[in-house]
Amino acid sequence: MSDVAWPKLLRAGLRDLGLRPAEFWALTPAELMVMLGREGAAGSLDRAGFDALLAAFPDDANE
Repeated sequence: MSDVAWPKLLRAGLRDLGLRPAEFWALTPAELMVMLGREGAAGSLDRAGFDALLAAFPDDANE
């Protein structure tokens, strides 16, 4: 069973944000969270995080 609280999300999207059902269902979860002001605790990627990402997934010069 899904851990998603669909009734709560639908209420927030349709009532609080004023979205139409088609607009709500066209959103990605990330888009909906941003619209609801819940962008996440991680925040944006800083330089140290970017450098760590580059080290973990280096570009292949042969591609």
